[in-house]
Amino acid sequence: MSVKNSIIFGPINSRRFGMSLGIDLSPALKQCNFDCLYCELAPSATVAAQSETIQVKEIIEALQKHLDEKIDVITLTANGEPTLYPHLNELIEEIDTIKKSTETLILTNSASLVDADVFDSLLKLDQVKLSLDAVSSDIFKKIDRPHESIDVDAVVQKVIEFSKTYKGKLFIEVLFVHELNDTKEEVKKLNDVLLQANALRIDLGTIDRPPAYPVMGVSYKELHELSMLFDASLPIHIASRVHAEPNNAFYSDEDILNTLDKRPLTKEDVALLFDDNTQKRLEKLIETKQVSVKKLQNLEFYIPSENLKRKRKK
Repeated sequence: MSVKNSIIFGPINSRRFGMSLGIDLSPALKQCNFDCLYCELAPSATVAAQSETIQVKEIIEALQKHLDEKIDVITLTANGEPTLYPHLNELIEEIDTIKKSTETLILTNSASLVDADVFDSLLKLDQVKLSLDAVSSDIFKKIDRPHESIDVDAVVQKVIEFSKTYKGKLFIEVLFVHELNDTKEEVKKLNDVLLQANALRIDLGTIDRPPAYPVMGVSYKELHELSMLFDASLPIHIASRVHAEPNNAFYSDEDILNTLDKRPLTKEDVALLFDDNTQKRLEKLIETKQVSVKKLQNLEFYIPSENLKRKRKK
């Protein structure tokens, strides 16, 4: 089924979130408080509020036509930032009355968490994905080009606060742009913030679609190297694999275990990172129960078996 509707789109089979039916809360035009360098939408002036809105009733009527038991998540998104939608709380409550076992998810740039009403509304969702590309003010402004009213320090504090208050499934995404936020210094600052947050998973990504501005992403190899700079206790996942260049390097058994100890890998990671002999060596480590498979949401990670007993230090 492909929904030809400006409000409802999909369903899309998302690796990270399952079968997703999308709701576009700004179908007519881009309305966003960021003008990100990497956005696939055309550049546009930032806004602090939506000037064109659709009614909750219209959204619910469109959703009811396409919602069925095959849908894992109803995803709130927008041509821009979905939390700018002024009737967000009412919409979430209305969706809750019809969604049954389907879960609700929002994809947000995090900036509106400083608004108490938005903060409280997002607490009602089953899943929330927050973006946090940088915590240094200068780098944040270069990459995300935020509305002048947005202060990154205030946003960071609200991300931490939300993560400790929220009872649902929280994901945080960091998108790396070549020669902007991919420095050791900025990763260290991001790491220090993420250690204070309670996220189920932290997704590291890069530019996968043609960007609005002339910027470049980083390679899969660089993403993996960046992932190794984060604390081993953080639930890091490399999300971007589109157009990824294989690394296919040789790893000894010890190298494999050390790598998985620092950063659990998915089957897709292994295919890109390890050569054929190393992949066979990994299979033997699984057979001898030195490596186990741990499922986290829709993803399966290879992890040293002894680490299954390890708990993250608070």
